[in-house]
Amino acid sequence: MQVKCDFCGAMIDETKERCPNCGAPLSGANRTSAEQPKTIEELQKWYVAHHLPPEEITRFFIGKNITEPKAFGIYRDGNGDFVVYKNKSTGERAIRYQGADEKYAVNELYQRLKAEIADQKGNRPASSPQQPLVDSKKKRRKGCLIAVIIFFAMGILMAVFDNTPPNGYYNYNGTQYYHQGSSWYYYDKGQDDWFKSYDDPDITDKNAKDYQTYHHTGKSFEESCWYDSGSHSDDSGWDSDSNWDSGNDSWDSGSTDWDSDW
Repeated sequence: MQVKCDFCGAMIDETKERCPNCGAPLSGANRTSAEQPKTIEELQKWYVAHHLPPEEITRFFIGKNITEPKAFGIYRDGNGDFVVYKNKSTGERAIRYQGADEKYAVNELYQRLKAEIADQKGNRPASSPQQPLVDSKKKRRKGCLIAVIIFFAMGILMAVFDNTPPNGYYNYNGTQYYHQGSSWYYYDKGQDDWFKSYDDPDITDKNAKDYQTYHHTGKSFEESCWYDSGSHSDDSGWDSDSNWDSGNDSWDSGSTDWDSDW
């Protein structure tokens, strides 16, 4: 794809960092931040970390060459090139990028995915308007009292029945886990990396081996992209605006413009 240099007006390849005609830097050459994914593997983790629906629903296939209609994707071909593509509703393929620059290729699909998330959020039906409040001191006072009672009752129940262990390492059924926030992560020895667990390991302070004293082996969780040294939220280093906070049925890929090149 050709872009126009802001300084001399020459049309040049958008993958270039500087204009070969006048040497000026291109305004769109560096569109990545330190936090966003730069490899296919990092983009896969970003996708999972943002709780996006399965790829069959979003139609974004990361690391896969899907040939069926209505699909966005990125993969590495047999020649070592990174290919970013869009399959239109007719099945025709539009190649967005093909080359050796993985960072650039990943950014192309990353930017398109973020735009699609924003569109999907904008397409969701607005919640029904709330009923107007009744201007009654007596009812407001009664409602506040009930809310306080419910709040304290829930706190007591949670304290009694919640066996979720604190953040840290655990060994359960021969697998190394790390608990952070409200999520569990497991260690894959073969890949020497950590991945989010979507199957609840059901680890509590009663069944975890070496509870709170277990020490990991291999790559530490703190070295992984999932670790948050501050709040221990699930989205450390990720753009929280791209989190998908609705169910899978709220994503409608039929609303996507499948007839354009990108």
